[in-house]
Amino acid sequence: MTSFLARRRPHRIATLSAVLLAGTSLAIATLRPAIADDQSLNATAKVQQDYKPLPSFAPLVKDVSPAVVSVTVHLKVQNADSMGGGAPHGMPMPFPFPFPQPQQPQAVEAKGSGFFISSSGYLITNNHVVKNAKSVFVTLLDGQRLVAHVVGTDPGTDLAVLKVSRSKPFPYLELGDSAKVTPGQWVIAIGNPFGLAETVTTGVVSALGRDIGDGEYDSFIQVDAPINEGNSGSPLLNQQGQVIGVNTAILTPTGGSVGIGFSIPSDMVKRISTELIKQGHITRGFIGVQVQLISPEMATAMGLKSENGKADGALVAETVPNGPAAKAGLKPGDVITQVDGKPVTNPRDLALAISEIKPGDPAHVQYLRDGKANTTAVTVEKMPANAQAAFNEGPGSKGHGAANKPELGLTLAPLTESDRQQLDLPMSSKGAVVAGVLPNSPADEAGLRSGDVVVGVGSTPVENPGDAINAIHKAEAQKAKAIALRVMRGSQAIFVAVPLPKPGAKK
Repeated sequence: MTSFLARRRPHRIATLSAVLLAGTSLAIATLRPAIADDQSLNATAKVQQDYKPLPSFAPLVKDVSPAVVSVTVHLKVQNADSMGGGAPHGMPMPFPFPFPQPQQPQAVEAKGSGFFISSSGYLITNNHVVKNAKSVFVTLLDGQRLVAHVVGTDPGTDLAVLKVSRSKPFPYLELGDSAKVTPGQWVIAIGNPFGLAETVTTGVVSALGRDIGDGEYDSFIQVDAPINEGNSGSPLLNQQGQVIGVNTAILTPTGGSVGIGFSIPSDMVKRISTELIKQGHITRGFIGVQVQLISPEMATAMGLKSENGKADGALVAETVPNGPAAKAGLKPGDVITQVDGKPVTNPRDLALAISEIKPGDPAHVQYLRDGKANTTAVTVEKMPANAQAAFNEGPGSKGHGAANKPELGLTLAPLTESDRQQLDLPMSSKGAVVAGVLPNSPADEAGLRSGDVVVGVGSTPVENPGDAINAIHKAEAQKAKAIALRVMRGSQAIFVAVPLPKPGAKK
């Protein structure tokens, strides 16, 4: 019985469908003359009458695609957490795309993207794509798979150069001028998201000069062209087919594209790739300063001009003893405003400017000291392997008794040998230890902590608690609204702005 019903149902449905279709045909036949006669109601005809096709990216994609490749990396890892494809949701994340493998020590395959920059086989990708690679392969548009050699990498900008070889030359892409990129212009990304080779997405430039906290050389082009895991190292193109950026990170709460992607500007790619091809590594400049942003409170404390509470510049918090900046006369408390005529509005601007200067060449630095503009020439040196260690050879101390500044909620004590050992400071260090901070006091609200070591007030060095109190009294006598305390916190030198009570205020 069941078998019989199963055979009959299709027939019944088919018969009913035939009747419905026949009825529909009759209805259309009846209405067609009325619709055909009234062309004024034909919306499609109106559209075609004024039709002007939008420019198509199809010819561009056809021409540039042969120069874009898939990059396959074999990694040796201990577990799935080491595969390099993940990052916390909601954070900027790079995106090589790992394919799942058994959870045990073995080679794991990850995929990214890349593109040729010369007919001889040099190509660009991201450093995080090839980091810890056991072997690297490149797959061309025609399916040809080639072994790639890592020429050089630069973790500081997340760039890498690879090299492949074959008997005939390779198609390549031209690096454009990212300085001419403007928000709103059309861009095209071609890459290997989720292992899907030759994927094309489009969008516009959303913003320029983005700092996503990934490194001190961040200056990304932000785009809304959808890019995902596996797009790492893919080219970002303008409508002339020039590469204006290398797609490297996304901001996402979900792990997928939400239209906020970041690309390394092509001008930076030119400079880094040229040096990697030439010598296999990057040599950066170093002037021996630790710098920080200038907060509105700090601008007030240092008497700096500000607009809407914001002051431009990079505040020197520490200099390397006998380093390039110190030799040129720069001191903690100076505010660097220009390098070689280029404005410095924040510490990142300074890092980028110095990184572009060849070691041995001078950097012409403009800075403010006590509100007055000064200039000096700093001879740039090669960045040491451990730049932070250079700051730990700091100046240093002798004793005097404890001192209080009750209206600030601050108690200072001499820096002892035990303090230096406990705080991991050089034995030659000088200063005044913050022994106590009164809750809800100006010092507390400014962020001072017990264990901080005050080594300066503004540009005045401090060797002991008495020096600190005298410098604060001097600032009060000059009716300053706040003081800038230079503090060692661990191995970091920072400035902390502490407001001074108004004359006559309760103590």
